[in-house]
Amino acid sequence: MARHRSYSITFKRQVVQEYLSGDTFHSLAQRHDITRTLIRIWVGKYEAGGLDEDVASAALITEYEARIAALERLVGKQALELEFLKGALKSAPRPKSGITSVVTGPVASVSPKDAG
Repeated sequence: MARHRSYSITFKRQVVQEYLSGDTFHSLAQRHDITRTLIRIWVGKYEAGGLDEDVASAALITEYEARIAALERLVGKQALELEFLKGALKSAPRPKSGITSVVTGPVASVSPKDAG
């Protein structure tokens, strides 16, 4: 069975630029070990602006993948923090008396020097 190779956009553009600078399909095909038909396809895509769209799409996909990876790391970090805090809350001693609130904290006691 024939193995299909894939080529980067950069390589395709390089081969097309070599063709546009005067090299023949035959010499390019021999030099890069690819078919002349494939080079003709790349030149057609380049002239139609297809290789430029591929570059923009590939860059956009790479940017999105990097953003997704950063968000996944952030979610993982927050999940670990949440689990840590849940564990700390379970093991924290409960107050025996007095009213406490997350917003106000424990009731302040009046010290003797503040009384006068």
